[in-house]
Amino acid sequence: MCIRDSLELAALLDKLGFDEFWCGEHHSTGWEMIASPEMFLAAAGQCTHNIKLGTGVVSLPYHHPFNVAQRMVQLDHMTRGRAIFGSGPGALPSDAYVLGIDPMVQRDRQDEAIGVIRRLLRGEDRFSHKTEWFELNDAKLQLLPLQEDLPFAVASMVSPSGMTLAGKHGTGVLSIGSMSTAGLQALPTQWQFAEDAAAASGNVVRREDWRIVMSWHLAETKKKAQKQAKHGLYRWHNEYTVGTLMRPGAERFKSPKHAVEEMTDVGGASVIGTPDELVETIRNMVELTGGFGTVIGFAHDWANPEDTRRSWDMVARYV
Repeated sequence: MCIRDSLELAALLDKLGFDEFWCGEHHSTGWEMIASPEMFLAAAGQCTHNIKLGTGVVSLPYHHPFNVAQRMVQLDHMTRGRAIFGSGPGALPSDAYVLGIDPMVQRDRQDEAIGVIRRLLRGEDRFSHKTEWFELNDAKLQLLPLQEDLPFAVASMVSPSGMTLAGKHGTGVLSIGSMSTAGLQALPTQWQFAEDAAAASGNVVRREDWRIVMSWHLAETKKKAQKQAKHGLYRWHNEYTVGTLMRPGAERFKSPKHAVEEMTDVGGASVIGTPDELVETIRNMVELTGGFGTVIGFAHDWANPEDTRRSWDMVARYV
């Protein structure tokens, strides 16, 4: 049911003219049910026509890099050149625990895997590569992506590590941490880390390849939007953000009314209100960051399905 509804959302967003659809990889909490974003996006590619399909994200320490590269190539062909490769180190400690991976090595393993995957996708001559966690012998992909330059993006939370990694490898950025207060406070200085790392590595990063995640629920009036979203938001925050993720600094909301009041006061990443309020918030985000390329809307079930579809429709029409 959850997976089918997500495919229907992808089809709706494609029909409404949105540019990108992203889904990530999770294994242990019971909230996010997609274990293989590549498999899901291949299915989404069959019910969409124009929207680009991004892995947001593949947790690289969980996989052999050669297999990741092969799956992305296949996805790009199956979606007729609409794939975007987003990667991360793995966000959920419970995933790493289940897989027996030391969280302290995850960022380094992502870094190493990106370098290998980029070489493979460029179609370089055969090469070997041996590490403590994977090995390649005389490796070369048997098929290259349909896109001449498959887009890359690296997840960034609050620390500079994601931005630094993007600069080192010359990739785009997917700023997920923007949904938290600490993440918002870090945004004004984040891009400089990417530029500095790019300069040190002889690469180039572009602000147009910087994607920032925001959350919203829209209706004709602010009061109506709050009424539609407050109960779902209350449960999602208390049970998922606080109870499951145990995000540092996050505290339980006292009531649904308290939830919508606090959520829209986080400092600029969330809107529960009207299209005009979202337009103003996006403009403020552009000013805060110094400029970026794409806003990614966080998909959720705060409101019922009909009101949620109406919210996405209003974003497409008026925002």
